[in-house]
Amino acid sequence: MQTNNPSSGKIHLDPDNAEHGLAQLVLTVIELLRQIVERHAIRRVDGGNLTDEQIENLGVALMNLEVKMDELKTIFNLKDEDLNIDLGPLGNLL
Repeated sequence: MQTNNPSSGKIHLDPDNAEHGLAQLVLTVIELLRQIVERHAIRRVDGGNLTDEQIENLGVALMNLEVKMDELKTIFNLKDEDLNIDLGPLGNLL
C-alpha cells in the first residue's frame, strides 16, 4: 500500500483511497484549463476587443470558477500545492 502524501507533487492512486487520487487528478486538469482560460481572457482584455459588459461577464465567470474550485478542494481535502503534480523530467505541471 502506498502512503498518501499530498504534498509530494505526485498523484496517489491508493486502492483504499482511489476517490481522493482521482479527485486530485481531475482537479489538477481543471486547474490547468482554468489557468489557460484566464491567461487567454487577460490577452483578450488587453487587446481591447471586448466591451465593458463582456469584460465584466468574463471576470464574474472566472471568479465563480475559482470559488467552485476552492469548494471542491475543500471537499476532497486538497490544497493548491496538491494540484501541482510532478511530471518527472518535465518539472511540475503548474
